[in-house]
Amino acid sequence: MEIFTKIKQLFVRANIPTKLIYINVGIFVLINLIMIVCTLFQIRGVDVVRYLQMPSSYEIFLYQPWTIFTYMFLHTNVLHILINMLCLFVFGRIFLRFFNERQFGGIYVTGGIAGAIFYLIVYNIFPYFRNVVGITFLMGASASVMAIVFAVSFYQKNHEIILLFIGRVKLIHLAIAALGIDLLSVASANAGGHIAHIGGALFGIIYATQFQKGKDLTAPVNRLIDRMVNFRKRRRVRMKVTYQRQETDAEYNMRKRKETDTLDGILDKLKQYGYESLSSDEKKALFDASKK
Repeated sequence: MEIFTKIKQLFVRANIPTKLIYINVGIFVLINLIMIVCTLFQIRGVDVVRYLQMPSSYEIFLYQPWTIFTYMFLHTNVLHILINMLCLFVFGRIFLRFFNERQFGGIYVTGGIAGAIFYLIVYNIFPYFRNVVGITFLMGASASVMAIVFAVSFYQKNHEIILLFIGRVKLIHLAIAALGIDLLSVASANAGGHIAHIGGALFGIIYATQFQKGKDLTAPVNRLIDRMVNFRKRRRVRMKVTYQRQETDAEYNMRKRKETDTLDGILDKLKQYGYESLSSDEKKALFDASKK
């Protein structure tokens, strides 16, 4: 359909922050459509979200290790995804003034993983969370966004942005204020989200510090992504080769005989009239034959 073709073209031309927004919104729409269909048809026992959220229990996580990656693209609430995608767009533009798109994607993924690990550790260390471990789950791109915000804030400490009704504010002051709110909210109803924010923020600070020393902490993740992309490309090439029509023995012999006759004719012409008498196609055929 034409609309899907246009969406695909927009996605291909978009930068990394915009592509991540497309992916998050696409998953949000798909998940909600599945939930609506299940509700309308009263289909019970289908809980896709459960298998994509990051669990707070080590035992559950061992059975669902992919959730450390999938949770950072998962939203089910309109306001939740709206705030996260708005922050991703705004701070993505700021980030790309000082870093490249490859680093943005790496920090999004690695910062999200850091937030999930920090969330898992905290929930299993403090007795306060003991009664909710196993029934509490994490979703959303917030930890990834915090990693991006803190990476650019601590890399460019004097960078300023303009806030409505407030005026010019240093980005690092805004980041520290957000971190303070998260620290004061670790015992709230949304404790898991605030804890993941802190984990993402800590990774952003560490990334900026190490990057100033010449170390890119996102390099391992980007290399892994490169391998996955290259593997898919090689697989497509192999599939194309596999399904090509093969020559029969008779067709091969006929083709080789025709090539030999053509080459013999060119050599005879070369011997009688010289190289300059050959046409451009004959010269090319002679050159190709000399390389075999």
